Amino acid sequence: MAENTSGDAVLEPGGLTSGGGKRAVSDQDYERDDKNGQITKKFKSEADDQSKKFPKRKVALLVSYSGKGYHGMQRNVGSSQFKTIEDELVQALVRSGCIPENHGDDMKKMSFQRCARTDKGVSAAGQIVSLKVWLIDDLVEKINTHLPSSIRILGLKRVTGGFNSKNNCDARTYFYMMPTFAFAHKDQELQDESYRMSPETLEQVNQLLASYKGTHNFHNFTSQKAARDPSAKRYIMDMFCEEPFVREGSEFAVIKVKGQSFMLHQIRKMIGLMVAVVKGYASPDILERSWGIEKVDIPKAPGLGLVLEQVHFERYNQRFGNDGMHEALEWAVEERKIADFKEDYIYPTIIQTEREEKSMSSWLSTLPIHDFNATVSGVQSNDSKKDSELDGSDDAGDSD
Repeated sequence: MAENTSGDAVLEPGGLTSGGGKRAVSDQDYERDDKNGQITKKFKSEADDQSKKFPKRKVALLVSYSGKGYHGMQRNVGSSQFKTIEDELVQALVRSGCIPENHGDDMKKMSFQRCARTDKGVSAAGQIVSLKVWLIDDLVEKINTHLPSSIRILGLKRVTGGFNSKNNCDARTYFYMMPTFAFAHKDQELQDESYRMSPETLEQVNQLLASYKGTHNFHNFTSQKAARDPSAKRYIMDMFCEEPFVREGSEFAVIKVKGQSFMLHQIRKMIGLMVAVVKGYASPDILERSWGIEKVDIPKAPGLGLVLEQVHFERYNQRFGNDGMHEALEWAVEERKIADFKEDYIYPTIIQTEREEKSMSSWLSTLPIHDFNATVSGVQSNDSKKDSELDGSDDAGDSD
């Protein structure tokens, strides 16, 4: 027994009490002060406690968020000036106790990966992130208690240890919500909220959008991408405009596009060029010209309205979805929650912001400035500085 000036017995790790009774004590519960030889209780950190109580596993989280007020999805460690969705998420993960605090400082430690980057102000209905967490009780509920109501974890599924939400993603679906007066022909009188889209105009819009389907060279639909760069070729699986609907006195339409991946600004320019044709500023043959090697002037539609709708994991689901240990990354059970979140946070934000900032009206006023007939050869070269490619998230603003 260690010497004690107070005369009381002191427990040696794994030793006896003064009365001779044994007590099971772990060596990790105590530490010796080398200066005075005394043994003192060492308090375990919450992380140590969690690591023993709960298993650490790789999971996929289904995340919905309204991007208004945030500088995109991706976290910029050390840049607190520009708050992102991941800043909020990582903070909630730490506070809920499902990751240690030091993992919040270095996200690689928890193998964090987002399926798609979204830019400033851009929302998501079905973003997927993958990471390693302690499977604490009521994990999803606890994370949500530390998140603002405009960011929600709607689902969780166990995935394989090597799963990566970006690399394992087969395709992404985005939608773009916009006021239909954007489709009014430039010679029409109605160019405001009183405009209503005709069936003929909807058919014209869908014919143009269908032209994008397949594999094309989209070098003209992004910034500083060389015409002969193989990565400029992208495969579009589907693109169409749904039936318009009225909200708060204004008519809106939703355009959906599904593709393997998208480059910076690609979706916004695809929509911008289609609008220019429908309004009569550009000839329909500009689509074919835009896929050629010449540089074509293509307008970029506003970032407001672009939303990451869904991400797809068909190959992963086929291989691991029925292996008895993992679930397929399908979210049919959560569909109602996703729909409710869009109604409560995403749609109202788009409508209100459009009313306040009139971004579509302002952008439409710039269309006459573009020269849709001119083409310039040799403007881009393979040596040009490239924008960072954002797989699965068209730059919904400036770096989506």
